[in-house]
Amino acid sequence: MGNNSEIVLVLQGLNDSLTNRQIYFAFALMSYFFTIFVNLTLVVTVCVERSLHEPIYIFLCNLCVNGICGASSFYPKLLHDLLADSHVITYSGCLAQLFVVYNYVFCEFTSLTVMAYDRYLAICRPLQYRALMTAQRVAQLLLLTWCFSLLEAVVGITLTASLPLCRRHIRKIFCTNWEVVKLSCSDTTMNNIYGFVLMFSHVSQTGLIVVSYAYLVRASLQSRSDRRKFVQTCLPHLVTLLVFTISLLFDIMYARYGSDSALQALQNALAAEFLVVPPLVNPIIYGINLQQIRSRILQNFTHKPEILKPHS
Repeated sequence: MGNNSEIVLVLQGLNDSLTNRQIYFAFALMSYFFTIFVNLTLVVTVCVERSLHEPIYIFLCNLCVNGICGASSFYPKLLHDLLADSHVITYSGCLAQLFVVYNYVFCEFTSLTVMAYDRYLAICRPLQYRALMTAQRVAQLLLLTWCFSLLEAVVGITLTASLPLCRRHIRKIFCTNWEVVKLSCSDTTMNNIYGFVLMFSHVSQTGLIVVSYAYLVRASLQSRSDRRKFVQTCLPHLVTLLVFTISLLFDIMYARYGSDSALQALQNALAAEFLVVPPLVNPIIYGINLQQIRSRILQNFTHKPEILKPHS
């Protein structure tokens, strides 16, 4: 197909009537704005309130920023296509979307692993926590999270971009690595090998989280204060991990084994779940369960400015 950079890919996931697409547009726009709002609310609350300048809240801010990046890699293009007559994307634009989606997924997993490590130190080694989780250590962990995720994304996109394409129709509403690789007419062995490497890497991260939670559960059973810490800080983390993992598994399993005969709306919902649900749910889960954040947000929204009385 010649130079890949000149190729225009066709997204085939939006075959509904204009009326239906306008309804979807309204829901998608509200969902996007609400996702940005709840994530920014939590980030700004933590940044402004000095009492929240603790490692757990800083890592939570990082999770919310990553959620905004993930949602923004999906919603703007979707909103444009819902009102457009043709649903196309340039190959370079598709790779850019792939890169951001890739980085979002990898950063989410790594962030959740770092947060599990932080909770392990806080509950299982409380006397050493301050010495181990210093501001410098927090900065190093954040830098490692983003650098590791960016490296994984760069390698993956480089392998995908090196493939010559012989087709240009994508069956989804956005670009995914698996769909683009399937457009290739050459050997994709290296892509498959790298996929297994990534799978092993993130299964290992999941294993670290499971091991840390085994220690956390054991520690929480021995002390009432540790049980309270577990419920307040670890339970939201566990729910966040399950939501993201299940959402991602839906996409992976459906991409490989899903039926084309299913309703198009159902296909689109399953495909985009990992980009829609976690960024929306994560800050709500933490905002509800972390008492310090919940009380501060409520205080900010219910605060009434004092009316200055004129001097007599």
